[in-house]
Amino acid sequence: MRQFQPCVVVCDDIHDVQRRFHDTTNLHFVSYTTDDCWARDTSALCVKRERESVLLNFTFNGWGAKFDATKDDAMNSHLAKHYNAKMHTVDFILEGGGIESNGDGVLLTTSACMLNPNRNKQLTPKQITHKLKELFGAHTVLYLNHGYLAGDDTDSHIDTLARFISHDTIMYVSCQDKEDEHYEELQKMAHELKEFAMHHNFKLIALPLPSAIYDDDERLPATYANFLFVNGGVLVPVYGVKEDKEALKIFRDTFTMRKIVPIDCATLIRQHGSLHCVTMNFADGIAFG
Repeated sequence: MRQFQPCVVVCDDIHDVQRRFHDTTNLHFVSYTTDDCWARDTSALCVKRERESVLLNFTFNGWGAKFDATKDDAMNSHLAKHYNAKMHTVDFILEGGGIESNGDGVLLTTSACMLNPNRNKQLTPKQITHKLKELFGAHTVLYLNHGYLAGDDTDSHIDTLARFISHDTIMYVSCQDKEDEHYEELQKMAHELKEFAMHHNFKLIALPLPSAIYDDDERLPATYANFLFVNGGVLVPVYGVKEDKEALKIFRDTFTMRKIVPIDCATLIRQHGSLHCVTMNFADGIAFG
C-alpha cells in the first residue's frame, strides 16, 4: 500500500513493529492498544465541509454490543493530535463499513445494519435517514433489505456486499449457485440493486462469490467487494480459491487506468473481516499535519 501513498500504522509496540520492515518509507507509526484491528469501523470518517476536510468521530459499540469496544471507541480521541484536521464528536453509532457514498449525494447502506435497534434504538428509521443526510451532505439514502454473508459479525455491512466505484456505478456480490446458502438472499439483493439502477441511472457490475471457506465448521465471510481504492491502484482481496482469477479479470477490465494488486486475505478472513475492513482512507494532508 505504501507504494501508492503514505500510511499510518496503529500498533501496540512501535519498535517491535518497525523491526519487521526493512524499509519504513511512507509509514508513520502511532502507539495505541485497540480491542480489535478493524480500522474501517472504528476510525473517524473524513468529509468535506465548505472546502475544508473535517473528521467525524462516531460512537463505536462493537457492532451492536457483540464485543467489548471500549478501547476502539476511545481511539479517535487519542489519535486526534496526529491529524491536521478538526475532529467533531458525533452522538450517533456508526461504522465506516456500514455506509457507501457515490460522492454525489447518494448513500448506500443496509437496513439490517443501519436500522438495527442494537445501534441507535432511540431513533426512528426516518430520523436515522435524516441524520445520515445531514452528516454526509446527501440527498438520497438507499437501503438494501436483502443480502448477507455467513460468518459476518457486522449485521451485513455494505462494504461486504455492494460498493460504489464511481458516481454512477456499483460493484456487487453475485451468487449463481442455487445450492449455496446465499443464493436466495443475494438474488433478492441483485433485484433491489437493479431497481435502484433503473431509478437512478446506475450501472451494475457483478462480482463472483468466493467458494466456501471454513474455519472448523464455520463458513467465513469471504468477499471480493471488500476491495480498497488507493492512489493509482485498487487492492483486491483474494483467498486462494478458483474465483480469484475471475474476480481479478473483472477488476482489470473495469479499472484499465489503475494498477490492480491482489492481496492474500486468507488469514484476515479467519478473523471475520477482509482488506477494506482493516483499513481507512483519509483525504490528502489530514494525517500527520
